[in-house]
Order: sequence, then C-alpha cells, then structure tokens
Amino acid sequence: MESRMLFHRVAYMTLLLVVIPNIEGQDCKAHGNLTRYDNTIKLTISAGLNITVTDTIKNLSCEFRNYSCYIECSFHNFFEKENSTTSKEIFVSVKKNDQNNTVDFVIGDAEDGNSSCTVIKCSQNEIDNLLKRKEEGMKKPHDLFNIPNIKKSCLIKFEGSNYKNYNRVEKKAINSVIQMSNQSQIYTGEDLALSVDKMDLNMTNHSVAPLLFDHYTQVETWIPEEVFKDVSEEQHKVGIVTYGSDNQFTRLRNEDVLSKVIRIEVPDRDIVNLGKRLVIRFPIKESNVSDNFSIDCKFFDEKVTNTWKTTGCVTKLINSSLVECSCDHMTPFAVLLTELIIDPYHWKILSILTYIGCSLSAFFCGCSILSYIVDRNGRKEVSRSIHVSLSAALFLLNITFMLSEWAATLNLNGLCVFVAVVIHYSLLCCFTWMAIEALHLYILLIRVFNIYIKHYMAKLSLIGWGVPAVVVGCLLIPFATKPFYGIKETKLSESESSQICWITEDYITYGVNISYFTLLFLFNIGTLITVSKKIFLLQKKVDNRHSKMPACKDVGTVLGLMCLLGTAWGLVFFTSGYTNLPILYLFCILNSLQGFYIFVWMCVTGKKNRKESLYDNRSTTEISKWDSGPQISLK
Repeated sequence: MESRMLFHRVAYMTLLLVVIPNIEGQDCKAHGNLTRYDNTIKLTISAGLNITVTDTIKNLSCEFRNYSCYIECSFHNFFEKENSTTSKEIFVSVKKNDQNNTVDFVIGDAEDGNSSCTVIKCSQNEIDNLLKRKEEGMKKPHDLFNIPNIKKSCLIKFEGSNYKNYNRVEKKAINSVIQMSNQSQIYTGEDLALSVDKMDLNMTNHSVAPLLFDHYTQVETWIPEEVFKDVSEEQHKVGIVTYGSDNQFTRLRNEDVLSKVIRIEVPDRDIVNLGKRLVIRFPIKESNVSDNFSIDCKFFDEKVTNTWKTTGCVTKLINSSLVECSCDHMTPFAVLLTELIIDPYHWKILSILTYIGCSLSAFFCGCSILSYIVDRNGRKEVSRSIHVSLSAALFLLNITFMLSEWAATLNLNGLCVFVAVVIHYSLLCCFTWMAIEALHLYILLIRVFNIYIKHYMAKLSLIGWGVPAVVVGCLLIPFATKPFYGIKETKLSESESSQICWITEDYITYGVNISYFTLLFLFNIGTLITVSKKIFLLQKKVDNRHSKMPACKDVGTVLGLMCLLGTAWGLVFFTSGYTNLPILYLFCILNSLQGFYIFVWMCVTGKKNRKESLYDNRSTTEISKWDSGPQISLK
C-alpha cells in the first residue's frame, strides 16, 4: 500500500520572520508577537541579535548579523485552529548564543507546544561542520528535505569539494530513507520528491518518477532485472528522485536542461555496465531547436568531473515532446539541449593545419626580422619598419600559442600565467600594429603632402607596444585577489577536452579582446575601402599608353593590403558556435599564415623598389627627403 508524506514549511506554519533580542546567558526568555496573514507568519521582538528569516512557499532566506545564514526548526503549527489572519503572543527562549556563528532558541511554551530552532552563519567552515553532523546522525526522513534548504539559504557554489561534500550527504539521506521504507512510499518536499518502489520482478519492472509541482507528465522508467540479481527480495527497492530545480547541475553556458532532472538510487550499490539498459522516457519542453543545437540524453558525472556526459547513454527522439534515454548505469539523468561541439575528426585536422600554419608563420616572421636587420637601406623605410613590427608581434604570438598547451601540462602555475600573459599581450600588439598599418596607408595616400609628424616611427612604436602593455597591466593589478590568467579548460568535443594557458574568465575574453579588436577592425575596414577607391581612381587617370596594364595588379595590391590589415580576422564574426566548418577552416588557414603573407609582400615590394631605384635615382633621392617626417611609402 502506498502512502504519501508531505513536508512543507509553510504548510506546517513554522517561521516566516523572526527577530530575536540580544540575550546573553542560558535559557533567557523574551516576549514577542507572532502574526499570521495568508501564508505569512511574522514574529517580532525587540531588536538586538539581528536575525531575520523569511520563509515563503518559493523562497527561504536567512540573515544573521548581515551574513547569510541557515535556519532549521522542528515542525509545529502555531495556528492550527486560527483563521488565515491572526496574531498571538509567544515566548522565545534562547538556549545558546554564540555571538559569531550559531544561535539556538525555542519558540512557544510547554502548554501551547514549541518549536526548536537553530541559526547557523553561512561560512564555509560552519556549513562543512553542519553537513558532517548530518552525515553522522541522519534524521530520517526530515534531513532529506532539510539538506536542500542549506543549498538554498547559503547559495552553495557547486564546484570542486563543495559539491562533492553536499552531494555525498544528500545521497546518504536518500539512501537512508529508501532503507527505512518497508513498502512503496512517496516523500515530497519543496525541492525534491522521492519515490521508494519495491519492485515485483514477476509482474513488472516499470516505475514512475514522483511529481513535484510538475508542469509536464511524469517521467517513466524501466529498471533492468539484473539490478536485483543475487539479492534478497527485501532488497528489491529502488529510489527515484525528482529535483525541483537543475541549478546544482548546470554551470556551463552552452547547456539548457529541457526535462526534469531525476536520480535513480539502489541503496549502497553503484549500478554500472548493465547488460540490459535502464530505459527512461522524459517529457521535454517543446522548443524550436536551431541547427547549432542537439537534444541529448546525459548523466551527471558527480564522481570525477561534475559535468554532464553522454557516455553509456543512447538518445531516441520519440516525438517533439518525448525523448527516450537508455543507459547502462544509474546516476542523475536529464535531457539537455546542448550546443553542438566540433567533430573530433575535424578538430584534429584543424589542429594540424593551425600548428603547421603557425610554424610557417613564425619561420617567415623570423626571416622578415632578420632581413630587416641585415638590410641597412631597408631600415630607413618607415613602411618596412611597420611591417617588421607587425611581424615581430606575430612571431611572439605564434611561438607562445604553440607552447600554451604544453605549458598547461606541466602543472606550474607561474609558467602558465606567464605564457597566457605573453599570448594576450602579443595578440593585442598584432591588432594594434594592423591598425597602425591602416593609419600609415591613410597618411601615405591621402594626407602625405599635407602633414608632417616629428619622430613618426618612435610614436608609432610607443602606441603599438605600449597600449597593449597598459591593457594587460590593468588586468594584472588584481591578480592576487582575482587572477584572470592561468589554465583554461577548452571543450574540444563531447568526449575530449584540452587545457591551455589563457584567460580564465570568458567575460574578459569577450569584453576586452572582442571589443578591442572590433574597434580596430572597423577602422581598418574603413581605411581599406578608402585606399582601394584611391588606387582604382588613380588607375583611371593613367594615360592611354599605360592603361593597357592589367587591372589584376591593382587587385593584387588590394589583396596584399587586406593581409597587412588583418581582414581575415573578421571571420570570427561569422563563426556561429562551432558548426560553421568552412568559416573555421578559412579562419585557421588564413590567420595562421599571416606572417608568411607579410614576408611575401615585403619581398615583392622590396624587389619593385630596387628596380625603381635603378631606373630613377633622382626620384629616389627626392622621396628620401621625406624620411625626417612621416616618409610614407608602400616600401
């Protein structure tokens, strides 16, 4: 026979608002007024201790000396016979008053009944101690519903050991209630519901997850018979938990839970590697799923990674509102709408192309720098100096980028932070020098005869290397309290991930890098359009004898300028998620070879300039006079 037990704070009329005076000593008493209106109970006593507890159907909050706190009271109805609005005088007896962390008190008296309450400040140490006490002395079944209140009141961050400690105690509470139940029962609280089913394998292995303020139909499950193989009939019990919220299971921005989260437990046993799979049918929220997302059955790996995984689970879409999951183990399950990750095959190809491109780019950047050093005449040309500065920034970026994954594997935080800082600095330098290339072109072709800039190259260098240093330096200022650089885990595919040395916070990546690049990119595009129009207008003015020159030379010039100005980096605006493979391939190939393009550009323009100097020494002499000013040329 199935019975139903309902635990709800407001239903049993515990506290809504409590203000306790600052009473020292043991067993001190004070008078107060307890008022009820609708689902609100308010207890007011002269201020002092400064504890405020707000308890509604949906929320539980507690404040203790301006700190968040957790409150736990015995269940008692102070208004069992009263109407929805009433007021009465009550007694508050403070049994223990720890000025820093805890307060124990009793509301009511022996005649009218009372409720014992404990308030605990939400410090990490106090919460750990509270969970430890509950684990050692589990109160069944009350702790099954008290433990989620700790999570809600203290806003536990489910990361690392915090989640593992909480999960271990919650799981023990679930198993304790399953073991104490001699028959099928349903226990329902505000945050979770537990259905304990005693399976009769001769009749059916079908079970239904309990409802909890449900908006959809129930989740159906079929438990394989082999789960209960070689155990007594008294042990044919399984617990199915339905969670009211998925907050403790979702932390990643590319995950959206479409179904209820349920947990299936067999007391004191880990069920894995099932021959016949566990089958679960999830009703899901009907939604328009774009091409960048997929519907997947997943389980929550609470032993190792604290993330959702698909290992051992198969997804079958029955219809637009029903998904069937079949898995070979028992853990927390749900149906997730997941942003598609790039296929491992394509990831490997892209990785190889990127490393090859970066290696070639670094090599040719080095060649550009070396040729600039040995060429005395080349060092006099401002254009060539700017090209080499951009090559130096790209060289630094390519080298450190190729070292980032290796540095992350050494478990040396200082080294990884250094590599991440250098990558970020060199990336910003690349963006800045590409903008300087655009500025230089504008002055060369549009304002060359109307402007003079003293110490032109020195000022450009100060901007190209200094501005990125200021940005990175500002991010390093709060490093002691909030480090923005270090090991960053990157999800490559559903089953693969990689660690690199990079910026650890996504909002820094998007807020600083993307905004910085966007501003410079827009400037570069505007300059490129203006310069291109100038080039083609000059072509039209050439006399008839020279008009036979092929127009492809002008097109080649514009393409070369596009490489200098880094227009290929703009492909990042067209990479929608990870699914636009053609754009990803173009982005990796074009940008990883930018150093090679600059080397070719310098060789072609250098050869052209040498030919011009042989045919027209006088013209070259006149142009050289501009070196004291901006000396703008495409050399």
